[in-house]
Amino acid sequence: MGELVAVPQERAQLEGNPDYRLEIVPSSKRVKVVFNGTVVADTTSALLLRETRYAPVYYLPRDDVRMDLMDRTDHRTHCPFKGNASYWNLTVGDKTTENVVWSYEDPLPEVAEIGGYLGFYQNRMDAWYEEDTEVSIDAGDVAHTRGNPFTGWLMSEAWEAATTPELVARLGRKLVEEGVPLMRLALIVRTLHPQLLGNAYRWHRGSETSNQTEVPYEALTTAAYLNSPLVPIFDGVGGIRRRLEGNNPVLDFPILRDLQADGATDYVAMPLPFSNGQANALTLTTDEPGGFSTKDLGHIYEILPILSRLFEVHALRQMSRSLLDTYLGAYTGERVLNGRVKRGDGEDINAVIWFCDLRDSTSMAENLSRADYLSVLNSFFECTASAVLERGGEVLKFIGDAVLAIFPIDGENPMPGCLNCTQVGAACFRAIEAAKDSSRRLAEVNAEREARGEAPLRFALSIHKGQVTYGNVGVDQRLDFTVIGPAANEAARIGNICKHLDQEILFSAEIAQHLCDGAVSLGRHSLRGVRGEREIFTLEHTMPAPTATTDDEQLENCRSDEV
Repeated sequence: MGELVAVPQERAQLEGNPDYRLEIVPSSKRVKVVFNGTVVADTTSALLLRETRYAPVYYLPRDDVRMDLMDRTDHRTHCPFKGNASYWNLTVGDKTTENVVWSYEDPLPEVAEIGGYLGFYQNRMDAWYEEDTEVSIDAGDVAHTRGNPFTGWLMSEAWEAATTPELVARLGRKLVEEGVPLMRLALIVRTLHPQLLGNAYRWHRGSETSNQTEVPYEALTTAAYLNSPLVPIFDGVGGIRRRLEGNNPVLDFPILRDLQADGATDYVAMPLPFSNGQANALTLTTDEPGGFSTKDLGHIYEILPILSRLFEVHALRQMSRSLLDTYLGAYTGERVLNGRVKRGDGEDINAVIWFCDLRDSTSMAENLSRADYLSVLNSFFECTASAVLERGGEVLKFIGDAVLAIFPIDGENPMPGCLNCTQVGAACFRAIEAAKDSSRRLAEVNAEREARGEAPLRFALSIHKGQVTYGNVGVDQRLDFTVIGPAANEAARIGNICKHLDQEILFSAEIAQHLCDGAVSLGRHSLRGVRGEREIFTLEHTMPAPTATTDDEQLENCRSDEV
């Protein structure tokens, strides 16, 4: 929206009208604009645009503006009842002000008169003249939203929504409650996630809730996305409005044809920018004959900045959780979100420690290109870390070419349905199954590597159980959430003897005693830095037998056998 001189009588008349409306009238006055001592516009053909609750704005014909002083920028804004505005910087001498001039070069039909005319931000000019009289500039003369039925709701109710889907549903219901003929509302928010482009939220009239859909990065290459109104919005071009009724409506996006078939008459897609400049999208659809009114869209347009910040708060929390889950793990991320953020914050927990190291990695790093070695590491981590995560484990970190993970033990209570199986046994079982699955996945990768004439990958995987301190270590400026203690060290040391014993999976007696079967003792061995000898075990069959049963079903079978 532009700003210009408030005309008290005109403004009072507009504010007395409860409807949001626009009016464009020719001005009978000569209008002159001065910047840095130079007249940059001088016209007797100005148009005056009056908009509810805004100061009237002059739009000046391009022929009467010093376009040689203007530089077009990439900045765009969108008004749902004017269209997309382009912007220019203004430079006179050594003074430049950015994005100070705008124009609706292809305006919507409701304001076709201002097409190609230019607007100036008044309080960024040095002087304005009407006829030969300088008009005082009131920098504080900004729009307000008195009379908007949604402003009070934003302050009193909208903020209570705990999640984005809830806020979308509340917004949809409120719009309908206030008479906006809304048929469908959608919000698309982009996010920082290694697998997701963003989230889409959709609400339909009569629904109490909204639906959330995850949008994967693969969607960027689909025809549905490439031919959607979201592309110009995300590219910063502006918004989209399409009338879907009448003769020869413009149906230049496939979704418009679908909506028209459902009885829609008007479609509006508006940018919803966040404070970091990220462009998101809010779309509104109606089946009301004649489409949305200026009043409907005006009220919505007024609250977009506040509404955007509310959605941004939800998005930031969701993004924070997503990043913490991705970089720390779900179990650890939850603790950080709950305030475990200071050095020394931590707790003693009972856990199964799972450590897997890629063997022969030094020679591979020396003989392969960095890109090829990175590909090898990612294949290795896909085989091992994925097996842990799919069984409820927590991958704490990737240490060079190794994976450190834990299976937290919540207590010593018996598992339901089995008097002899405890939470400890369940954690041990899942850790062993993750090891078996890692071996199976690596065998599949090696079959592909051998077909290409490449050497197979090998790992050393060790599992141990015990008490560890789980929390923050490091310096105040850079912390790491990890596990420390003798049990963690012992797990790593067990892995060191895999090569000596020619085994890929080894585990301690503390794990073996909780397994139903399959544990084979390899005798007692000394571990570097650990007092005394430890009995070390491996699996009777490293690879799991082919079966369609899930881990939970196998665990149930184990319980039945023990009972």
